[in-house]
Amino acid sequence: MNWYLGNYWYLLLLLLLPVIGYFIIHYIRWKSKRRNVFAEERFQDVLFEKTSGFAKLFPVLYLLGFLFLIFSIIDLLGGKEEISVQQNVNSTIFVLDVSNSMNAQDIQPSRLEEAKNIIINSLQKMTNDRVGIIVFAGDAYSVMPLSSDYSAAETYLSGIETSVIQNQGTDFLKPIQIAAQKFKNITKGSRNIVLISDGEDNEDHEDEAINLAKKEGIRVTTIGVGTEEGAPIPEYYFGQLMGYKSDMYGETVVSKLQTKALKNIANSTGGNYLDGNNLDNAINNLITELHKSSSSTKTTISSQSAVHYYQYFLAVSVLFFFLIYLFNPKRDFNL
Repeated sequence: MNWYLGNYWYLLLLLLLPVIGYFIIHYIRWKSKRRNVFAEERFQDVLFEKTSGFAKLFPVLYLLGFLFLIFSIIDLLGGKEEISVQQNVNSTIFVLDVSNSMNAQDIQPSRLEEAKNIIINSLQKMTNDRVGIIVFAGDAYSVMPLSSDYSAAETYLSGIETSVIQNQGTDFLKPIQIAAQKFKNITKGSRNIVLISDGEDNEDHEDEAINLAKKEGIRVTTIGVGTEEGAPIPEYYFGQLMGYKSDMYGETVVSKLQTKALKNIANSTGGNYLDGNNLDNAINNLITELHKSSSSTKTTISSQSAVHYYQYFLAVSVLFFFLIYLFNPKRDFNL
């Protein structure tokens, strides 16, 4: 339990105590003077009802009653309750291939759109995970930091195209290097990468990528999109289809799914390779994979208004005023 001072502005009410004390003392003195004016002191015991010894404590009871009343108003011992909750939490970074071959349409509407749909639909089945997004081709860039804001992730994904990275290729090492930096403050048992690619134009950095992932305790699940038959690679200019990529001999290039590197990375880091060509199966299998590596984390939740004790102070205040009423012979609250 952590104590905090409730409505602290109400502490100004404590300034009323000296004022109340002043009026009580002033009233007692005024009453005494009035008695002395009415009769000499030797006749007062006969003329006036004798005040009990307890009644002499009434001024103190009044002050204590007001004091505890103010304490109840400011909720003096109100506290914030800390509740520890066990949660299965993962940190997952989606690494998305945005090389030009991802524009191939052997998977409709395209490999890139299929990859984005896998991520978006997977987010809808996640709960506690923090997610980030990295795009890569020959270079790699972080698009979204680790966050539990899934709606923001969908917004970022909607704007991703193959044109976001000019340096083409498929370098698996660079995105893992960026992910390792993002995982710096994450426990090693909760570090996940979901790498989605067609595996083509691999720049032979997969061994370095594997070694780095193993060193950093990162589990890589890879998802392959595309078919073995392949498809030509569309070339766009300002969003308009200008033709298909061709080689130096003028022949149309057919891009095919390459799974060797993807399977090697997954198997070497404790993950699995998944087929991304069937959207529903890919999503279900991915969620299963992520649950395998989830770690139980104790999270502390604090509530500023969970605990209140004002009722006890109010009860004490009422008790003091009740004693004044009970032991006042005339029941008129005279001192």
